[in-house]
Amino acid sequence: MIRRKLTILGATGTIGINTLDVVAMYPDRFRVVALTGQNQVERLATQCRQFKPRYAVVTDPARARELRQLLADTETEVLCGERALEEVASLPEVDTVMAAIVGAAGLRPALAAARAGKRILLANKETLVMAGRFFMQTVRRGGATLLPIDSEHNAVFQCLPEPFSGDLATHGVRRILLTASGGPFRTRPLETLAAVTPEEAVAHPNWVMGRKISVDSATMMNKGLEVIEAHWLFNARADQIEVVIHPESIVHSMVEYLDGSVLAQLSNPDMRTPIAHALAYPDRIEAGVPWLDLPRMRQLSFETPDTRRFPCLALAYRALEIGGGAPTVLNAANEVAVQAFLERRIPYPAIAQTLERCLVRLGDRTAEELDALVALDQESRALAEALIAQYA
Repeated sequence: MIRRKLTILGATGTIGINTLDVVAMYPDRFRVVALTGQNQVERLATQCRQFKPRYAVVTDPARARELRQLLADTETEVLCGERALEEVASLPEVDTVMAAIVGAAGLRPALAAARAGKRILLANKETLVMAGRFFMQTVRRGGATLLPIDSEHNAVFQCLPEPFSGDLATHGVRRILLTASGGPFRTRPLETLAAVTPEEAVAHPNWVMGRKISVDSATMMNKGLEVIEAHWLFNARADQIEVVIHPESIVHSMVEYLDGSVLAQLSNPDMRTPIAHALAYPDRIEAGVPWLDLPRMRQLSFETPDTRRFPCLALAYRALEIGGGAPTVLNAANEVAVQAFLERRIPYPAIAQTLERCLVRLGDRTAEELDALVALDQESRALAEALIAQYA
């Protein structure tokens, strides 16, 4: 049994907390070397006291000073800054990196882990959406191993043959079916969506998630981002990836083969299942998740998403088909628009409107190298902010 040595990027978020919950069950299998956080300094300090990492990282100097005070009587060294995130993602003694920093901020440390040839448990959608081609090239060049953590992509990974060659046709795959819960507004009358509040949007019916990803689930932008992710993870064309609404969130995704067979991965909606799968892969370990009781399931239902209700999903397909820098534009504009909605600066429908206008203005840009991608990301954010200011 290999004892994995871990860096957890984004330890205080939902994925980070669930990862540590699984890690705590197996002290002989996993050792935490570094933890990183952003704003929740007290939670990060509590995690450090429990798991005793060598390093803890925050990016804000004031919060770093606060964390040093909270950990003054421990052996954990507190590091500060964006560069420190890259350092702990590429430490020689670390073999596994949980990449769970939300948003574009997670790109550079994930790239650092890829360059260093780490085993990367990827929970950051934006890394592949913003820089899919560049990131996958870096993974290959660095000799890294990439394991998806999103429940949908983890499900697809489990349903594909091993080893997967990167060519769906070689394995007789017809298409990938990504399931989506439909979020809190799946059946809400369309004419009432303009009145949606942030509190309603973050109240997911099945999953416990952060505020940003909960809004993405309500708009189905999260599924749109996952379509783009699936394109890069599994070398799938847009027409080989279909989204299916599955309100029960028991079937996490499916793979359909040319002979008509459909393989599916089922489990209770709990992120500890894909996390435990990736942490122990290729072994299997318990995740602390209740067993699935199939006889008690009254139904498993599926439906086609309505793009009038979920225009962000259609915009994601459009960005993937445009290619180039369009997914980067989409992702950046979405981060800005969702934050503006959460701050009550724009109404709910304006999220999709802002994204569409940004795609029209900047979607034809090309950006292959990291500096160009970062520049396009920043330009897209500035444009989104300017458009949002018009709503005010």
